[in-house]
Amino acid sequence: MKNHYFFSQPHQPFFVLAFVSAILSMILFMLMFKGIVSASVSTTTYHAYSMIFLIFTPAFLAFLFTTFPRFSGTPPIPKNHYLNVFWLFLAGSVLFEIGVFVSNIFAIVGMVIVFIAHIGAGNILLSVYNASPQEEKHDQYWILVATAFGLLSHLLFFLSTWIPMVQTLSTQMGVYLYLFLLAFAVAQRMIPFFSHCMIEKNRTLLQYMTILLFGHILLETFIPHSSFLVDMALVYLIGKEILRWKLPFPNPNPLVWILHVAMFWIPVAFLFSAISNLTSLLDGTYFLFLDIHALMLGFLFTVMIGFGTRVTIGHSGNTMQADRLTTIFFYWTQLVVLVRLITSIVAGKGGNFMIWFDIAITVWLIMFIAWGIRFFGVLIFGKRLKSRLFWEK
Repeated sequence: MKNHYFFSQPHQPFFVLAFVSAILSMILFMLMFKGIVSASVSTTTYHAYSMIFLIFTPAFLAFLFTTFPRFSGTPPIPKNHYLNVFWLFLAGSVLFEIGVFVSNIFAIVGMVIVFIAHIGAGNILLSVYNASPQEEKHDQYWILVATAFGLLSHLLFFLSTWIPMVQTLSTQMGVYLYLFLLAFAVAQRMIPFFSHCMIEKNRTLLQYMTILLFGHILLETFIPHSSFLVDMALVYLIGKEILRWKLPFPNPNPLVWILHVAMFWIPVAFLFSAISNLTSLLDGTYFLFLDIHALMLGFLFTVMIGFGTRVTIGHSGNTMQADRLTTIFFYWTQLVVLVRLITSIVAGKGGNFMIWFDIAITVWLIMFIAWGIRFFGVLIFGKRLKSRLFWEK
């Protein structure tokens, strides 16, 4: 079993786990939100925890366990090390999903196991960092910093079971100082490289970003919707940096332009955040977490699909190109983003947002189910793709 192709590279089991969780968790969230099923935790708690720690965390570990040793000039991570983490993530995820509907005790035990797995993953990355013979480890350092924030966020989320007031802090930290900072630390290294853009590294950018992100989460935790000035500062800081890269967009290669689109979403997402938070502060309009979803879907979801597809194709012996279907998937990611943002705007305007909520869930599920049908055979069995380029007849 352990010698099956599925377990031969770390990205394979972790991507499959993340994508299955993306399908299952969204279905259960929909049923909970509509009141069709009852649960032992609140709908908001379930949605936040499953998105941050059961979907995006395994997906990002799939990429990091593959590329972090390459960044660091060290041998690949031993199979037994990453499989130990995978089995814990799988067991904890299953127990959490069952516990949400059966018993809160099972859900808590599941969270504890996932937290232990998360600690194990962080320890693997730290070990690789310490073993690296390189003197220049700027990017690896910030990946570890973001991972540490993720562990702290995870711990706070666990404690929020008994101290509900810390859940907002946990969610804000999990989104901005963990997932966003982690993905950006990887993206600012890899995307210019994939785009053949030779730029001098901005060695202070991540420091300034972290300070501003700290300000954002503290303001949103203690004075909701008050972070609009910090958000505008992030629009300027990150937007200026992305323009400095001079990314060749539009790019004829879908595997590259999808990553460019993800980067462009960052300043747009913080602009949405600034406008929606200021509006909410002035007149009490509720935009159904427009700020978080603009960043989570616009950047994190888009870059996850972009990097995930690239790693899946590139490490399976298939030709590194996006065929017609894969290119359609990339366009579909933007439909997922736009529909979810429209859902928040309709909610803020007092419209019947449940119609848009159903559409948002549907396009999300189509995305992950279709991607799974296309690529699970590659991840599990090493299937060779029969592809046709988007522009070929």
